[in-house]
Amino acid sequence: MFKKRIAKLREAMGKKKLDSVLLMGDPNRNYLSGFTGNESFSLITQEEAFFITDSRFTEQASEQVKDYKILEYSKGMSFVDFLSDLIDKNNIKRLGFEENIVSYSQYVVFNSKLNCQLVPMEGIVEEIRIVKDDDEIKLMEGAAAIADKAFAHMVNFIKSGMTEREIGLELEFHMKKLGASALSFPSIVASGVRSSLPHGEATEKVIKRGEFLTLDFGCIYKEYCSDMTRTVVIGEPSREMLKIYNIVLEAEQLALKEYKPGIPAVEVDAVARNYISGKGYGKNFGHSLGHGVGREIHEAPIIGYKNNRKLESGMVVSDEPGIYIPGFGGVRIEDLLVVTEDGGRVLSKSPKNLICID
Repeated sequence: MFKKRIAKLREAMGKKKLDSVLLMGDPNRNYLSGFTGNESFSLITQEEAFFITDSRFTEQASEQVKDYKILEYSKGMSFVDFLSDLIDKNNIKRLGFEENIVSYSQYVVFNSKLNCQLVPMEGIVEEIRIVKDDDEIKLMEGAAAIADKAFAHMVNFIKSGMTEREIGLELEFHMKKLGASALSFPSIVASGVRSSLPHGEATEKVIKRGEFLTLDFGCIYKEYCSDMTRTVVIGEPSREMLKIYNIVLEAEQLALKEYKPGIPAVEVDAVARNYISGKGYGKNFGHSLGHGVGREIHEAPIIGYKNNRKLESGMVVSDEPGIYIPGFGGVRIEDLLVVTEDGGRVLSKSPKNLICID
């Protein structure tokens, strides 16, 4: 599996005329190596693959990383000096680097000490990662299943009078209890008028009857993320709340039918956006319909009104329309799905009918 991924990278390196690439960020390095730790590095040339770490991770790397030469550098020696020597020995002239990972200060040091040209990689590993293989999709199904089980638990746990923070803590604890290693992102727990905040993280606000409560959350399971949103009502909804909820639900379901290989992302976004606009709430839906999910919670492709990229089988994306009305509240409903030749296969299994919690 990792040999195939490295082969794809080398093909991309050839097109950019790179002798080698340096991987410092966890997502790309671990995707190409199988390592699950951090603070380590990969240097990949057309002939060799080096995994560079220190004494804290050499045993772990020896167990997990099979297609690389594992090199240990001493903490008494700077990494850049170690890297400089390796570059000279392998006659590397053009080195690709992750411009979104390397800080400016690091770049200055690299540029002064490495005897090679530094070339931004411009997302060539991320482009390989955009289509998930069967093993990755299985792990994402596992992450989605944990989120579904957590939501089922929360429906029974949540009570009027609790704070958003209490709910967020219980949600995190339960996902970790079910096998998650971490949250995909800080959970969004927003109630009442705060539910009009698309990214409203939990506060000490007490949830009350007659309010929306939006839960947007996910977990990391074996390096892969899940992402889902459900909006519930505490007590009984008003007529206006029911109206808005049903518009979002219909928009979400209409868009789900459009996820097919070859369809531009902008066209999928337009299905949900045009439906919401037709109901008079276009100005209340400001964000993109969705985004890619994988080792990171936000990956390509963006399912948005500016992205003409065509969908491909194996992409895993979110579908999450919403309506947000300041001073009133908001609704978002989100599923995680994988694009297949037969259309979008939804990984999030939690019910989407409006749930009323006493």
